[in-house]
Amino acid sequence: MKAQPQVMPGRRNSAGRFRPAESLSERAYHLIRDKILRGRYPVGAALSRRQLAKELRMSFLPISEALQHLEIDGLVESKPRVGTRVRVPTREDIVERYVLREALETQAARLCVESVDEGGREDLRRTGRQLDQLYASSAEADEDFLYSVHSYHMTFHLRIAEIGGNMLLRDAIEREQVLIFNWLFDTAAHQRSLPPQFHSELAAALTGQSIEAADRAMRAHIRYGLEHVLDALRPLGNGDGWRVPRNSGARGVAGSKVRRNSRTAAAQRSPVLPP
Repeated sequence: MKAQPQVMPGRRNSAGRFRPAESLSERAYHLIRDKILRGRYPVGAALSRRQLAKELRMSFLPISEALQHLEIDGLVESKPRVGTRVRVPTREDIVERYVLREALETQAARLCVESVDEGGREDLRRTGRQLDQLYASSAEADEDFLYSVHSYHMTFHLRIAEIGGNMLLRDAIEREQVLIFNWLFDTAAHQRSLPPQFHSELAAALTGQSIEAADRAMRAHIRYGLEHVLDALRPLGNGDGWRVPRNSGARGVAGSKVRRNSRTAAAQRSPVLPP
């Protein structure tokens, strides 16, 4: 059986590494965050502590601690006497996240060119090809497939920083959650299609001889789709600010059912890495 780029909620971190034993609040944090990233709790969805406690079979305390952590991360927001919801990003939020990611990842790209060996080159080229094939298969995919593809995508970008040899930079990319927010924005904007060879071309630049070419390739890679994300998410910020959207993703309340893809075959798919 071929390997699957699957990240198990509550057991692995964003880079796919196993976590140590978790407290209940840490487990709640990762479960709620994973549901946000899967689109089960879409941008603007109300997060009821009572519903979350029932759904996750936990008491209010770990749920409250998890939501506080998610609020610090910037993934949820609370308003007195109104409640908590998945944060609706402003245009400034989105642009600032893209700028931060560009600053961190272009430096990682430059260091990667300086440090990569032949094994690293083959690793990046292979992963780039696999990502292109996975994204090409995702047009009608269900949320579990997309979750796995995004997880694998994060592993690819963190691997670039690891090859560069500066672990402080690699940890900053993970700590600042620039890849998490990229994932959230893409999910909220329903951005699935990418140009052919999108990651293969980036891998080729990273495994070449020119630092400046790698820098340019990474900047173009990160900026791709920004205008689409801004256009797609703009209407969410134009209402009263706390009205729960009732659109295609879910009913907007934690614990609500998400409408499944009517195509049974797509709903049963899981991403399998190409050879």
